[in-house]
Amino acid sequence: MTAVQSQAPLALCCDAVRKAFGGRLALDGVSLHVRRGEFVALLGPNGAGKTTLFQILSGLFVADAGQVMVMGSDMRRDPVRALAHLGIVFQQPAIDLDLPVQANLRFHADLHGLPRRVATQRIARLLDDFGLAARARAPVRELSGGNRRKVELARALLHDPAMLLLDEPTVGLDPASRAQLVADARRLTVRAQAGVLWATHLVQEVEQADRVIVLDRGAVRFDGTPAALLGAAATDTLERAFLAMTPPIPSAALTGTRVPA
Repeated sequence: MTAVQSQAPLALCCDAVRKAFGGRLALDGVSLHVRRGEFVALLGPNGAGKTTLFQILSGLFVADAGQVMVMGSDMRRDPVRALAHLGIVFQQPAIDLDLPVQANLRFHADLHGLPRRVATQRIARLLDDFGLAARARAPVRELSGGNRRKVELARALLHDPAMLLLDEPTVGLDPASRAQLVADARRLTVRAQAGVLWATHLVQEVEQADRVIVLDRGAVRFDGTPAALLGAAATDTLERAFLAMTPPIPSAALTGTRVPA
């Protein structure tokens, strides 16, 4: 984190969040924070609790205990104000495939009450930023998987949020498209001074993050820079460090109710 980032306002603060399903813990006192302009990778294996955490952070689930604050607004007490500061890209695509790209973005702008003139300017700028200006009138289903994800990221940025939640946004994309989406997200969120929490199980996506949070079995195992993660695990690659932080569960322990990811 740079000196400027360390002084930036907290965009997201998650304090001791706990969530159980059927008597088993999915999240066990998770605490983390993200400042405006900071790119934080949430790294964890499948089943670590990343998606459950994102569902709580985005207001879809209610935590059993703990607190989530977005730009100072409590997600439980004032969800409308908290959600207004969020831009979200879910793991599963959530976009109208039959609407043209531009119409998808305009619909989202209308939902957020953006004046038409402001919306038109922002849509044009974002389409240009993502190299999609020439496809503005094309139905989304005609786009490649990578470009569809770019439309979803543009949509998440359209209302100028303070915080972006990106839940494994590169699932199903080829390596080149994954790398491009990470680069685009980093570049544009720095410009907008939005905080980013990027959930992934792919180590190569976290190398340029300001911080890495390792989540495993519902608990935070590490929170620091990529370089500090190497040091903490005493390894020479992030992949080995990640594996060291998230050892497999012994087969004898693999019983009971399945906990959502």
